[in-house]
Amino acid sequence: MAEAGQGIGTVQIEEELKRSYLDYAMSVIIARALPDARDGLKPVQRRILYAMRELNLTPDRQHTKSAKVTGEVAGNYHPHGGEVIYPTIARLAQPFNMRYPLVDGQGNFGSVDGDPPAAMRYTEVRLTPYAMECLEDIDRETVDWRPNYLQDREEPVVLPGKFPNLLCNGGAGIAVGMATNIPPHNLTEVINALLHRIRKPDCSLDEIMEHLPGPDFPTAGLILGVKGIRQAYETGRGSIIMQARHQIEPMEHGKAAIVITELPYQVNKRTLLENIDLLVKSKKLDGITALNDYSNRLGMRVVIELRRDVNPNTILNFLLKHTALRSSFGVNMLSLVDDVPRCLPLLTILDHTIAHRREVIRRRTEYELFRAQDRAHLLEGFQIAIRFLDEIIALIRGSETAEAARREMVVRFGMSVVQANYILSIQLRQLARLEQQRIDDEYRALLRTIGSLLHILSDPERLTQIMIDEWTALRDKYGDARRTKITPHEPGEVRDEDLIPEEETIVTITRDNYIKRVPIDSYRTQRRGGKGVIAQTTKEEDTLSHLFQVSTHHYILFFTDRGRVYRLKAYEIPESSRQAKGSPIINYIAIASDEKVTATLSVREFRADGYLVMVSRRGEIKRTQLSQFQNLRANGLIAFDLEENDALVWVHHTHGSSDLTLISRNGMCIRFPEEEVPSRGRAAGGVRGMRLAPDDEVVSSLIVDNNATLLVVSENGYGKRTAFDEYRGQHRGGKGIITMKCTDKTGRVVGAEAVTDKDVVLLMSEQAKAIRVRVREIRVIGRNTQGVRVHTLREGDRLANLAKVIEEPQNIEDEQGTLNL
Repeated sequence: MAEAGQGIGTVQIEEELKRSYLDYAMSVIIARALPDARDGLKPVQRRILYAMRELNLTPDRQHTKSAKVTGEVAGNYHPHGGEVIYPTIARLAQPFNMRYPLVDGQGNFGSVDGDPPAAMRYTEVRLTPYAMECLEDIDRETVDWRPNYLQDREEPVVLPGKFPNLLCNGGAGIAVGMATNIPPHNLTEVINALLHRIRKPDCSLDEIMEHLPGPDFPTAGLILGVKGIRQAYETGRGSIIMQARHQIEPMEHGKAAIVITELPYQVNKRTLLENIDLLVKSKKLDGITALNDYSNRLGMRVVIELRRDVNPNTILNFLLKHTALRSSFGVNMLSLVDDVPRCLPLLTILDHTIAHRREVIRRRTEYELFRAQDRAHLLEGFQIAIRFLDEIIALIRGSETAEAARREMVVRFGMSVVQANYILSIQLRQLARLEQQRIDDEYRALLRTIGSLLHILSDPERLTQIMIDEWTALRDKYGDARRTKITPHEPGEVRDEDLIPEEETIVTITRDNYIKRVPIDSYRTQRRGGKGVIAQTTKEEDTLSHLFQVSTHHYILFFTDRGRVYRLKAYEIPESSRQAKGSPIINYIAIASDEKVTATLSVREFRADGYLVMVSRRGEIKRTQLSQFQNLRANGLIAFDLEENDALVWVHHTHGSSDLTLISRNGMCIRFPEEEVPSRGRAAGGVRGMRLAPDDEVVSSLIVDNNATLLVVSENGYGKRTAFDEYRGQHRGGKGIITMKCTDKTGRVVGAEAVTDKDVVLLMSEQAKAIRVRVREIRVIGRNTQGVRVHTLREGDRLANLAKVIEEPQNIEDEQGTLNL
């Protein structure tokens, strides 16, 4: 060991390691990994933007090679090499990472598939307008400066940052013992929140979240719930659940496909597809037949094709649970405040942004004031020179040196040294009368400017208004619409229907229990008597037996001929094309192979008041409270204890005081009050509703609507409307009165509906020919008549059923052109 006198001392290795590691850690935290709370930039990002400005790479100039920018930054400002500088430049140019890119890139800068950027010698860059807003006023002494690592020039400590980059673009970084992960936000919403905070400094987080409801990711997608957002905004830390945007689309041959159009933020699309493929190959996921990526520069489109016999929603829920289609964003809003890392709640970030901008405006105003005062001082000297022009010219001509002339002007005319130097430097042409007038005008304008600047510095409200005006102009110029949708339900509460758009749809069921769901617009409206369009491709000897309209978010209760009831959400039935045959209903409900669905009912919720009124083919009727059907087992429940050779066919949801009608195949109709039907338990049998002839049976059961008419259609395509007033009230159990005169021409009655002039009905034949008809085209006539032709049928075909379409689409094409309904 050398002696201490030689300049070498003894230290404990633990202390030296602790000190050295702490120095390294603080260097990483302050000089590399964490953004500044004022401009939202890390040192390398700030140096890149400033170096590009020095290279004059503004948005109105041509791009230049990324290698040149990387070399400029590495050589003058950032000592850590191009290996970290160029990837940072590339990230600043990636629209899938930056909500508002600060670098305008030309060339290959990577993709959402995880492809790396091309080498820096191939790509070109320039600044974006957002970056120019970050750099605005940097040459007006608005920020502090420090020497670069070479000590040969200076660099800004922070940028003026009119563009609120920390919240708009967020940031991510890993330091020593800490990390930051700030989500991006929408510029319009951020500025609205800043303006509200300026006007109401004591406002609550709830008020701010009315303007800034949550992050807005560049890749769009969904955010599930606001609980994680609020926690992050309150504490600076939280977890936000993101989800891909998707839709289920029908394909040929009754198949369906899950189409992904937007991904959660920072999800690698290629890795996602590889994970889905691995789930299929490992037999953990069954039902996917193909996985295709049709994404291009116009947008993303990943198509997951499914087998015809699987429920698309089941596959979708599995993918959401086991892949990155649903991901979490761990928020940690850590940033530097006075070179100290702090985890900042949202309100604190807004306050730091406002304080920094206020300081920038104040320093800019002082800079402009000093320059205006300096210029006014020079012009005052010029005015002195004009008043004593001949004497000053003589003084200058008589002086041996400029220094002597300067001293003499200071002594004789009371000028400052600066003014004297200015007079000595001006050209003779500036003494012309017009030049004198111009300078006088400039001087008066300067005095007004100085007064305005002094007012800004002396009045905090005036300075605040300037800040509001500048941010408002920035919002109006660059603000855009939100991309990411925030759903109200929390991730743990997300229901299947939250993934499905709520829309009206048509559901059809065949005699052999094939079911399908098709968009309501698949059937075009035609004139009365048209031939119709193919509604369903059925297998040989199968015919259509049921058709109804339902919302995708409603429950469908399936009642069978045996008096049992099953339950299913409408969206659980795969959407198919109009011509598709559909899927066996046994794939969705546990119906017996010889059991037929004969009645369906759409129910929003089972907590609602009211009754289910059930009618059998042989005219039996019963009434049961809706709430008794709330808890249905997978294998169904008994809904009607039927007599032998009878079948349950119709079910209505009533409120307890309606009039009911039963229409028979032979054209008879009975009307009686609902109160005459006793309320019974779910598994009980019914009572007689209509007395039928031996060869007759009930073909329709309706709730009376006095504002509507009764539409009756027959098997040969005839129909008519009759006012309900023509049907007098009777007691339950009677034979009824005539509602349609059945002949060989018309055939027997096949169905009836209560309709108004605004309604459209869908008529379906046994050979699956469908036609939509406007009710107003069918005449209102008396009870004991045959009606008019409403559906032209092929030879051997017969009308099977009809259903009322609730809403009539606009501008529907028919055989005679466009009908503006």
